[in-house]
Amino acid sequence: MATLEDKLLGEKLEYYCSSSEGEDNGDDGDGDCDDEQGARGSKGSASSGLTINTDPNAAPPGGFRQQGSTNTGPKGVVQDWQRFKQLEAERREETERQRLALAKKLSMTTTTSAEDEERKRQEELDAEFAELMSEDFLQQYQKQRMAEMLRQTGHHQQFGKVLQLSTHEEFLSCVEEENKHTTIIIHIYERSQSACATLNSCLDTLASDYPSIKFAKICSSVAGMSRDFRTKGLPALLVYKAQALIGNFVRLTDDLSDDFFASDVESFLIEHGIIVDRALYN
Repeated sequence: MATLEDKLLGEKLEYYCSSSEGEDNGDDGDGDCDDEQGARGSKGSASSGLTINTDPNAAPPGGFRQQGSTNTGPKGVVQDWQRFKQLEAERREETERQRLALAKKLSMTTTTSAEDEERKRQEELDAEFAELMSEDFLQQYQKQRMAEMLRQTGHHQQFGKVLQLSTHEEFLSCVEEENKHTTIIIHIYERSQSACATLNSCLDTLASDYPSIKFAKICSSVAGMSRDFRTKGLPALLVYKAQALIGNFVRLTDDLSDDFFASDVESFLIEHGIIVDRALYN
């Protein structure tokens, strides 16, 4: 009759080694039990058709053996990271260079019509300015301005010859009744002096060249000059404007010498600011 232990163990009862049996049989009992279990294990394995392989390097039943993972170490990881950052920086630099080159190319080739118009207008202004700064233009402009100034100041009046003043009253009238903008040049001469005759001839030429200037002459005796002045001060030129004496040149031979010409007298008057060079407005 089955005991309670048999019911609990069921069919595994045959694998069960009783402690009581071990105690009774001693060490031999334990050996028998081990031998019995080994025999049963071998028998069970044989009956199931399975082979137990105890080699640790052998492949698993599926035919594949898992390989162990490779570890590069901390130094290898750092080198890989540095190389990655270097390549990334080089790629950014190359992209930036390409972007700048493209922007420069576009800025050089894409100009608006307004910019083109402004550039053309500036070129025209530069050309006009260069033309204005030319010597010929400046001389022409100076002549025009001088002519305008002469017209505005009453210099449009034409004389063209030397007036002979025969009395003291004519002398006063020549000075006091003339337009305030007109320059009056009066030669005080003496018939007996050759330098006075030469100066009269020069003034005839200048009166024709400068018709807007009033030239006149008067004998020293008529003008009431002293004998000493007639001897030492002639030839003499008196220059008036707006009834005021603006020039008083005595004994001109000291500046012009005894032998002189109309051009010498003209240069002398221009140098002293009495007349304006006719080349500026003719």
